[in-house]
Amino acid sequence: MTGTGIAANLGAAEGSPARWYQPCSRNRNRRFAATRTTACGEGNLVVLNAAFGRQARLGRLFGGGRRIFIVPLDHSVTNGPLTDGRGLDHLVGQLAGNGVDAVVLHKGSLRFVDHHRFTRTSLIVHLSASTARAPDPDAKYLVGTVEECLRLNADAVSVHVNLGSSEEARQIADLATVADACDRWNVPLLAMVYPRGPAITDPSDPDLVAHAVTVAADLGADIVKTVYAGSADEMRDIIRSCPIPVVVAGGAKRTDTAAVLSYLDDVLSAGASGVAMGRNVFQAPDPGVMARRLAARIHQDVRLVTPLTAASR
Repeated sequence: MTGTGIAANLGAAEGSPARWYQPCSRNRNRRFAATRTTACGEGNLVVLNAAFGRQARLGRLFGGGRRIFIVPLDHSVTNGPLTDGRGLDHLVGQLAGNGVDAVVLHKGSLRFVDHHRFTRTSLIVHLSASTARAPDPDAKYLVGTVEECLRLNADAVSVHVNLGSSEEARQIADLATVADACDRWNVPLLAMVYPRGPAITDPSDPDLVAHAVTVAADLGADIVKTVYAGSADEMRDIIRSCPIPVVVAGGAKRTDTAAVLSYLDDVLSAGASGVAMGRNVFQAPDPGVMARRLAARIHQDVRLVTPLTAASR
């Protein structure tokens, strides 16, 4: 098969410009095949795998499926300790054994987690920080680099931007800087972009949420995490207009499991590529049980409906 034939099969017209990203299905959960066509020899085209490492890491994040279930555990820098006496390693073990695709941690926390946990889940290292004690908790800043995360064997990195905050300019510049490093090292980038600041009266306003995901996509993120826009219909329109996978934040702690599952169903019905749910998982009476119930819905996997083993607790 000639190079032009391969390019045509990838969805690029013969002689067309390079195509770096191609959605692998018609749904809005955009998984990318990183290929491009380039001239070679007598006008033929060959297909180059432009970012093998990046695609391998994205594949691990999504676990071979269409959706991703992330549990952020980076709250400790912002709010203080988040685990009970059994510790972070035990919590990560519960999550890894019950269908969670990735956890988000700060770099120092990894010293207290058994590396074997990450044979069953992926690692996203968070590069942004601020504390609830600061004069402006919304003013995020970088506390790590992509190179550090590669040394830690991270599958991806994440950066937080508060759209509308007093320090928005620095946060957007930080996102662009990290995106450049991610391109250099072929590391997937999760951008957490929320409408949040002095002039933001309704963070779930659909126009603001649409702007947030657009910022992430335009500045080079592979996945964007943002807030729920209030209804499945509003969220569906936002997801359809976004060229990268949209993961919806779990939000505030809910009163009971039924409320968490109902929220999840609304998010998934809107076409989200997954959820990033923290408090409603790690603050649950049994995080492993909660994770398993959510994962069964997210991945539509009946095997996760079966009872937990003692090891998974």
